[in-house]
Amino acid sequence: MSLPESEYLPAPAMDADDGDASQSPDQPSETETYEQSERTDYDGQQLDREERQSLRRVAGMSTELTDITEVEYRQLLLERVVLVSVWTTGSEVDAENAMAELKLLAETAGSEVLEGVVQRRQRPDPATYIGRGKVEELREIVVATGADTVICDGELAPAQLRNLEDKVKVKVIDRTSLILDIFASHAKSAEGQAQVELAQLQYLKQRLRGWGGNLSRQAGGRASGGAGIGGRGPGETKLETDRRRIHSRIAKLRATLRELDANRQLKRAERRRHQVPSVAIVGYTNAGKSSVLNRLTGAGVLVEDALFATLDPTTRRTQTTDGRVFTLTDTVGFVRHLPHDLVEAFSSTLEESAQADLLVHVVDASDPDPVGQIRAVRSVLADIGAGDVPELVVLNKCDRASAEAITTLRTAAPGAVVTSARTGEGIEELRAVVESRLPHPEREVRVLLPYERGDLVNRIHVSGELVSLEHTEHGSLVTARVHPDLAGELAPYDLAASS
Repeated sequence: MSLPESEYLPAPAMDADDGDASQSPDQPSETETYEQSERTDYDGQQLDREERQSLRRVAGMSTELTDITEVEYRQLLLERVVLVSVWTTGSEVDAENAMAELKLLAETAGSEVLEGVVQRRQRPDPATYIGRGKVEELREIVVATGADTVICDGELAPAQLRNLEDKVKVKVIDRTSLILDIFASHAKSAEGQAQVELAQLQYLKQRLRGWGGNLSRQAGGRASGGAGIGGRGPGETKLETDRRRIHSRIAKLRATLRELDANRQLKRAERRRHQVPSVAIVGYTNAGKSSVLNRLTGAGVLVEDALFATLDPTTRRTQTTDGRVFTLTDTVGFVRHLPHDLVEAFSSTLEESAQADLLVHVVDASDPDPVGQIRAVRSVLADIGAGDVPELVVLNKCDRASAEAITTLRTAAPGAVVTSARTGEGIEELRAVVESRLPHPEREVRVLLPYERGDLVNRIHVSGELVSLEHTEHGSLVTARVHPDLAGELAPYDLAASS
């Protein structure tokens, strides 16, 4: 018996700054072939992206599997969802942008969006998040479309979640649960997986629910309809046991993260000991941070046109044109109303931003609301204690943005650098501005180093700022700016002191 073609087909790989791959012609032009090979050079082989997309389902293609006994019939489909949002503040455009972002989150999680519902209210309904009439309308939409999940654009209270599920008769999840699910599917490292699990358990412990007799309340004698002997249930023991297990698991995860954080702090202290400046790349999710890192360092970090493609921070050493060494760190992307549990769980990772010498704030200039993204990122940075760190705004994806949008953003963010990580436009300017914004060593020295002390010349190149170098018959005449510890080692050769 021949089976129909499988729905699990490999999806075309997409770059974080690429457009719709389905619009590409079958025979690429020479320019496209060159751009593709150039992106491959700085993005690396992207094996993680190929693995992630190797079993991605293709929307609109279903598989009907009939077993050999012809008894069971199944149909595999993407999870079909209906989106619900309550519009409380802002303009209609803001509400549309919020719904579009929720749609992208749902598609990133692997679902097919069927319909969207927006209700204008002063505040969400305390019982069902949306009003009674809207709940009935939502139920009709679920029945008409055959949806199996409702996603609400907000964090629902346990009572709201339960009441809404009772009304619409399908699974209901909120924005926080959706983001946690995306994080769980994208986390690769041990630290990232532990952080996501910790956030999930902290979210779940307030929303534990049970079904059936496992949670029947205790009854004795003639209570509970005269059940008497044999009718005494276990009470809420099962629920309490689950809660205790969750608290125990949270404690273990926090201990594990403390150990991993100790290793991270050790590396950070080692960099500080050697006076290596650090630069953290921050920004809204899918703004192109990983692409910028790949352009600047050739790190080959995973690049994908999806929200929260990067969860595990990547640090790469690089150097300026005059030889100074510094580090660039790619961090997890931010989003509006980032769940508090996630911020708490990823606190050790987010500390990379708070302790950096410079923040490279990457903004998607082609987004419908880039100014709103800047505000959201700065709000999270303030929450994690990075609000006072020097910031360099980078308007990325300029090849997609209009000239009017770029002009507006330049007004909102003076001194911003305009780039396109896809084409390479503005990358050299960005590199030069980053180098100029790095912290400069405190001491200026003028020394005559014997030729056998080439090690000191090398250290000046690596950790100092070389002003001039002249080779004389007595040694290397060096003028440079260095840190105090290196200045102490150079003191015996200082020309000012000897004179």
